[in-house]
Amino acid sequence: MLRRAQTVYRLGIKELASLRYDPLMVFLIVYFFTFAVYSPAKDAPMELRNASVAIVDEDHSWLSRRIRDALLPPFFKPPGEVALDDIDAAMDAGRYSFVIDIPPEFEADVLAGHAPQVQLNVDATAMVQAGHGASYIQQIIAREVAAVAGRGQVEASDEPIALVLRAKFNPNLEAGWFLGVMQMVSNVTLLAILLSGAALIREREQGTIEHLLTLPLEPAEIMLAKVWASGLVVVVAVLLCLRVVLQGALGLAIAGSIPLFLFGTVLYLFSTSAIGIFLATVARSMPQFGLLALPLFIVMNLLSGGNTPLDSMPRWLQIVMQGVPSTQYTSFSQAVLFRDAGLAVVWPQLAAVAVIGALFFAGALLRFRKTIILARS
Repeated sequence: MLRRAQTVYRLGIKELASLRYDPLMVFLIVYFFTFAVYSPAKDAPMELRNASVAIVDEDHSWLSRRIRDALLPPFFKPPGEVALDDIDAAMDAGRYSFVIDIPPEFEADVLAGHAPQVQLNVDATAMVQAGHGASYIQQIIAREVAAVAGRGQVEASDEPIALVLRAKFNPNLEAGWFLGVMQMVSNVTLLAILLSGAALIREREQGTIEHLLTLPLEPAEIMLAKVWASGLVVVVAVLLCLRVVLQGALGLAIAGSIPLFLFGTVLYLFSTSAIGIFLATVARSMPQFGLLALPLFIVMNLLSGGNTPLDSMPRWLQIVMQGVPSTQYTSFSQAVLFRDAGLAVVWPQLAAVAVIGALFFAGALLRFRKTIILARS
């Protein structure tokens, strides 16, 4: 047992040494856990920011001024003014994403208990701002109308309840926090598959696999060496990404235990590295490996629950995706990093990842043994 452990350790050191002389792979590792995490989180926000808005004030009342003053940064830029006849020209020129038309006698109709209409013109070519901004403006106008209607002793709403919203774990609704973590999780999947699979393909292309076949090595020892070497690289990259990119550059407030998250990452890397080795035994060259790995990664990434919630998928697809390790790892990562979940909460996901990883490793080992037997014969 000790001899096998030493063998796996030395083979892993060989993998790390060979990675050092692969500048393209080193560049990809650095890129995937720095710029590829920071840029989507910082430059592709999902929340409303600095939307341009204008008001056509045909009422010139205290209520219309309240609505104007309620359109505050950082959600909106200072509101502009346009004439009624200039709405189409201003929006065609792209000067405003939203134009609010407040009709004459608006405040008087509100105080009289009527239901006047306010027209909101939206530039729907900016889809994120159009959807979120229209909802924000609707809430702002409803709030100000309710406040003014209350002064006139008029019921602002016929609703029997008042809904109070409280955002937990991300009170400012910073979309960059969610995007950054999910981008890191998807990059863990991609790098684990690429590193383990590329290591085997590289040895086959360089002819070093024949050297290994002449040594008294077991297929499991060769596989375990590749798994722990690639896993170590990814775990170190994940830790640096958490500290430097997510916490440092993006200001993410990690609620949970980082050691627990790293432990779950190690289990997940065991599963995904086995997938990479299995694909490498099927492919005969690096281009073939890429054609097999990328579609698989896209499916694992898109259907894991990080981009689209599992609840919005068909029931049969939800059941199928429970057998994919990326689904369990995504749920585990969100629970630990965002909601401060402990081991008592996330152990089902960890157990599922371990079982799935064992199955994938066994399948990859059977396939790897067959390729070695064919190569030796």
